[in-house]
Amino acid sequence: MFTLRVNGVSHSVDVPGDKPLLWVLRENLKLTGSKYGCGQALCGACTVHVDGQPVRACVMPVKAVGEREIRTIESASQDNVGRLVQDAWKSLNVPQCGYCQSGQIMAATALLKDNPSPSDRDIDEAMSGNICRCGTYPRIRRAIHKIATEQL
Repeated sequence: MFTLRVNGVSHSVDVPGDKPLLWVLRENLKLTGSKYGCGQALCGACTVHVDGQPVRACVMPVKAVGEREIRTIESASQDNVGRLVQDAWKSLNVPQCGYCQSGQIMAATALLKDNPSPSDRDIDEAMSGNICRCGTYPRIRRAIHKIATEQL
């Protein structure tokens, strides 16, 4: 039995300790915004925040979370920076198919909280583990710069 604090709410889940956090979120807590892409922490579709840091939920066993705060895409609009990222994504039409975008938004939010004025290199480094098969990287970079220059 584990007690997880997800998006500000405590949840008790009776799952094996090696069950990946992604599947606990999706199957047990019905938070399906974080996506399964590769299962090997290579694509970033499953990115969530654990104590404010982006992590790949597909490879993080639930027992490794402990008492740390988990934030998913479902809570992004409750956070000022997350809301700004979502608004910039919409205004610049960042998503194409949209499958990777929950992970992209979570990674961009963590970046902007850590570095409110990122350079192109900072953006590329922070976002490098998030793959977009549609190739919307220029729009992602433009959206992050828009937030940094206009909003923060």
